Amino acid sequence: MSDNTASPSKTVGRMPMIGDIAPDFECRTTHGVRRLSDHRGRWLVLFSHPADFTPVCTSEFVAFARIAPDFERIGCDLLGLSVDSLFSHVAWVRTIERRFGLAVPFPVVEDPSMAIASAYGMIHPGAADSATVRGCFVIDPQGIIRMSCWYPMSTGRNVAEILRTVVALQVHDAEGVSTPENWQPGEDVIEMAAFETGDGRDVAEWFYQTRKLEAAE
Repeated sequence: MSDNTASPSKTVGRMPMIGDIAPDFECRTTHGVRRLSDHRGRWLVLFSHPADFTPVCTSEFVAFARIAPDFERIGCDLLGLSVDSLFSHVAWVRTIERRFGLAVPFPVVEDPSMAIASAYGMIHPGAADSATVRGCFVIDPQGIIRMSCWYPMSTGRNVAEILRTVVALQVHDAEGVSTPENWQPGEDVIEMAAFETGDGRDVAEWFYQTRKLEAAE
């Protein structure tokens, strides 16, 4: 593409929901030209931030860089995105490497026209700038959005929680089970068959009683 910006496949401004096909795009990144569809066959965390060189965004990038090997071990790619230019991304990544002694191993997408941010509903109606562009999408190997979350400009995300969510989704797909609150890999899961009896309230009471008894043992 001549302008190296996105070419969204969905209506601009409509936020894709869980279960939707993630809008494809082609863009320039710190690792060369990429399409979202290049990641088909693997899990992907697509996360955006409002601006390069800002303290909260830098802390998140450092956290993602540190935990990147754990994402790689579960077959999950990372793809950062900002409305800033590729030149700014390269300078920011180099600054992180110099100041923190930490390489950023994943691509960072440039989106100066905000085409990708718009395709993913990251630009809130009436927003005067890119301050609302702090979203995160977990996309499965078939290109389906499985999780999304949004944080304000002032608050950094919990990167370990994003990793935990990807693992939980993978366990669900592989085993057909669900995971309880704050589930961690290796802990007990919820068998869906357990919810086939009783009304909703009885099931809820049984579930929490069972967990309480297990915790007390």
